[in-house]
Amino acid sequence: VQLVESGGGLVQPGGSLTLSCALSGSALSLYVMYWYRQAPGKKREQVARVTRGDITTYEEFVEGRFTSSRDNAKNTVYLQMNSLKPEDTAIYFCNANYYCKAYWGQGTQVTVSS
Repeated sequence: VQLVESGGGLVQPGGSLTLSCALSGSALSLYVMYWYRQAPGKKREQVARVTRGDITTYEEFVEGRFTSSRDNAKNTVYLQMNSLKPEDTAIYFCNANYYCKAYWGQGTQVTVSS
């Protein structure tokens, strides 16, 4: 199983970005998917969780600004990020979880700065 994130970049405060996470080597429908992020000097933290049934929960610090969804037909999960703040600057990772197995992507950098 491989995960490849894309869509990161530099954006001004208040702007938007959409990240994608493409899974290969298996069927996305089998996995509970997560988005995490890690800012410089900080621990990796969970951002969102998308169940196999496409129910999503968010951490408080992104609630109302970020939206995640999955497209099992495309084997891809998305993270739509709106109203971005400088403190959202981090490397964003997707994670695929199947019972006791977990897979990580390499991450994509998101920088929010004017």
